[in-house]
Amino acid sequence: MEALIASNVTKQYANHRALSEVSLTIPEKSIYGLLGPNGAGKTTLIRIINQIIAMDGGTITVFGEPLSSKHIGVIGYLPEERGLYKKMNVGDQLLYLARLKGLSRADALARIKVWLEKFEIKDWWGKKVEDLSKGMAQKVQFISTVLHEPRLIILDEPFSGFDPVNAQLITEKIFELRDMGSTIIFSTHRMETVESLCDHIALIDRSKKILEGPKKQVKEQYRSNTFVVEHRGNHIVLSPDRYQVSASRVVEGDLHSTTIQAAAGITGNQVLRELIDQTEVYAFQERLPSMADIFISLVKGDESLLKHLKGI
Repeated sequence: MEALIASNVTKQYANHRALSEVSLTIPEKSIYGLLGPNGAGKTTLIRIINQIIAMDGGTITVFGEPLSSKHIGVIGYLPEERGLYKKMNVGDQLLYLARLKGLSRADALARIKVWLEKFEIKDWWGKKVEDLSKGMAQKVQFISTVLHEPRLIILDEPFSGFDPVNAQLITEKIFELRDMGSTIIFSTHRMETVESLCDHIALIDRSKKILEGPKKQVKEQYRSNTFVVEHRGNHIVLSPDRYQVSASRVVEGDLHSTTIQAAAGITGNQVLRELIDQTEVYAFQERLPSMADIFISLVKGDESLLKHLKGI
C-alpha cells in the first residue's frame, strides 16, 4: 500500500498559482524527500495534506482512503514555523499536545517520559518554553510531533536551529521511526541532508513537479560518464572523439588529478585500461551527480550541471 497518493493537486491564490496539477506517490515506510527552492509550493502541499487549507482541484488518498478529518490523528506535523506556547513548561506543553492527539493522560505521560529519556532531557519537565534555546525548543516540538506514534510524519525543515550533534541525534530518531513503520515526508531545500536521509524524492519548482522517483534511480538518470583519476605525471592522451579530458591539477609532488568524460557506452573498465597503458594510476572513480547537482540542473539549467560534473 502507498502511504499517500496525490493526483493533479492544484491551488490558486488570487493571481498566484501555488500548485499546478501536482501528482505524487509516496511509498509506505519510506523517507520521502519533498524538495524544491523557497516558494516552489512545498509548504502549500503540506498544508493541504494537513487540512489547514483546501485544494482547488485534484485528489489525495492516505493509506488507501480519501483524505478526511479522521486522518488528522494518524499524521504528525512539524511545521517550519515553530509554534509552542512560550509561557507553558515543557511537561505541560507535551501533555497538552498529546491529549489533543487523542492520548489518555496515562499513555501521554508514559510516552513523554520515554522521549525525554531518549533525548537525555528529563530535567526539562519544569522549564518554561521561553527559557529554552532555539535548538532546545526544536527538540520539544519534535517530540510533540511523534508522541502519538503517527503512521505519517511530515517534517518541514526539521534541522533548522540544530547544531551538528543534535542534527545527528534527530537523524537517528527519524531512521528509528521509519524502521518502526512510519512513513516520513521530509521537506527541505537543503540538498546535503537529502543524500543520507531519503529513499525517494520529488522535486517541485514554480508550482510544478519536475522530478520523482527512488533516489538511486534518479541519480542513475543523471550520470554523465565522468571519471576522476589520480596518476603519476601530468600527461594523458586519449582520443578526442571518445573522451573530453580536463587539464590535470597537482595533488602532491608528481601526483596529478584529471577529470575525464567518456562518450556514451564507454565503461569505466575501458577507460582504466587505456590509462594503465600510459600512466601509473593511484586512484580511479566515477564522479556521480549529487542531489545538489541534479537540483541545480533542473532549476537553473542543464549547462550548469554539466560544467560542475565535468570539473572543467
